[in-house]
Amino acid sequence: AGRAVRAVRAMRAARGVALAAAAAAVALAVAAWRRARPVREVLFFPSRPCCIEALLAEAAEPGAPARPCPCPLPSGDTALSRLVRRLLSARRSLDLCIFSFSCPQLARAVQLLHRRGVRVRLVTDSQYMGLHGSQIGRLRHAGIQVRHDQHSGYMHHKFAIVDRRMLITGSLNWTTQAIQSNRENVLVVEDAEYVKAFQDEFERIWEEYNPANYSFF
Repeated sequence: AGRAVRAVRAMRAARGVALAAAAAAVALAVAAWRRARPVREVLFFPSRPCCIEALLAEAAEPGAPARPCPCPLPSGDTALSRLVRRLLSARRSLDLCIFSFSCPQLARAVQLLHRRGVRVRLVTDSQYMGLHGSQIGRLRHAGIQVRHDQHSGYMHHKFAIVDRRMLITGSLNWTTQAIQSNRENVLVVEDAEYVKAFQDEFERIWEEYNPANYSFF
């Protein structure tokens, strides 16, 4: 009888181990599936004011203990914080085609990526890059490659390409006014067909705006 009881207990223990292993395998498979899913996200603005210091600090020093920010703004999940997270996910390259760029928080995120070794290229509009509050000069001073148009029409694009795999585009100008006050939209997608179309457009403009091609007379 004792031998039979021990056998039953052993079978139950083995079954428990097998179930635990199966549950762990399922959890890993679900996690891998979630990681593998292409990004499909829509962000709507205006975004309520929020503090993104924790996001920037984590990107600058991964794993470092969080430091409280003295500013009165709340931290949390907002359209701006999601946009910053997507930008900070860049590991190799960030190509920006932005009409107007005056948002200090987004400029800090771009500078952080540059300091981290991410190749950043920026195309912008010549008439707006010199306006009061523009972040273009600060980005150029930091060593980021910047090119601009040289014709009367606006360079009116508003898109970013992260690691040649994720497209961020929409109506949003990267200005504090647009982020906090305007009705705007941003689409974030990982779709090779759309990314390629925008990457091709970026490369075409980047070459067209090569300073070697400028004519001043």
